[in-house]
Amino acid sequence: MLIVGGGIAGMALAIQSAKLGIRAEIIEADPHWRVAGAGISITGPTYRALKRLGLLDDVRAAGYFIDKGALICAADGTTLIELPMQPLEPGLPTAGGILRPELHRIMAARVRELGIPVRLGVTAKSITILEDAVEVGLSNGEVVGHPIVIGADGAFSQTRSQIFPDAPVPSYTGQFCWRLLADRPEMIDRPHFYVGANVTCGVMPVSQSQMYLWLLETSADRRRLDDDRLAPELSAMLTPFGGTAMDAVRAAIRAGTQIIARPLDALLLPRPWHKGRVLLIGDACHATTPHLASGAGIAIEDAMVLADILAGGGTPEDMFDRFEGRRWERCRLVVEESVAIGNLQQAGGHPDELNRRMAHAQAALAIDI
Repeated sequence: MLIVGGGIAGMALAIQSAKLGIRAEIIEADPHWRVAGAGISITGPTYRALKRLGLLDDVRAAGYFIDKGALICAADGTTLIELPMQPLEPGLPTAGGILRPELHRIMAARVRELGIPVRLGVTAKSITILEDAVEVGLSNGEVVGHPIVIGADGAFSQTRSQIFPDAPVPSYTGQFCWRLLADRPEMIDRPHFYVGANVTCGVMPVSQSQMYLWLLETSADRRRLDDDRLAPELSAMLTPFGGTAMDAVRAAIRAGTQIIARPLDALLLPRPWHKGRVLLIGDACHATTPHLASGAGIAIEDAMVLADILAGGGTPEDMFDRFEGRRWERCRLVVEESVAIGNLQQAGGHPDELNRRMAHAQAALAIDI
């Protein structure tokens, strides 16, 4: 098969498929195969998926894993409550974090180790679905044929726009997410969530020496943020917060600091996610916001389920129908509940309702795929 996109979903599919004896080739638009971003939070279900993929030990070594509960703190840094967290399986962390480029490096290294062909700086300019193959015109002028094609090219997928030209695109949810890396004080050994101010934020360890800040800002407009305004705007939003972690974050904000601020978009593509011999996975069909920290996890799960179904054989239509049947409800829950939690935050919803929705989603995601 041809996998369009060398991100988390595409690499996970290639890795798991190789383990099952299924040949795949990846094309990736970025000639340098890079990934942008700061830290990524990892939940129990994502750790479970990484274990099945064979990458858990590498991720644990490069990131920061946690075997204790998260802390809910007042805006001044005072601990209010510890949220109990239990591992989904013996030996799995309850939660943790890793630098997004580190996760990308680990996955790309495994793809290379397995000898999976990767063409960089190449996109699919045209996709023609034939009776027994898919003909793909590449941006380098080549035309290639594959029995099936998998679109794993992200939220603004070109594969989606080619096979479903009238499909919806990701829509703005009313929040921006700010992220910043900072030195990790020794006492920050688990997630800290801060409440009681007009923005929601938290810190997550991502290595032995670093943590990352995330902050959710309500903004009616999908406005443009100039680079020279990022540091002063973030500093102003952090004014109400105190404590050791926030002191460390503030110390990291200075001219030239890499601050990432992006609008949060979401998309749940109605079924079908396939047309003929072409199927969409990951953000290409279910792009979510980070409220449940599950976007990467459900992308890896997509890959695991699809590889298992492909190994079992069948017609493309039958296999893709089975894939969607196994994935629809779980992915729908992540996207819709994440957006609902964001809407509650914007509306000043009661913490009990937020906690109820979080607990419901986490219980559902704890069930194995």
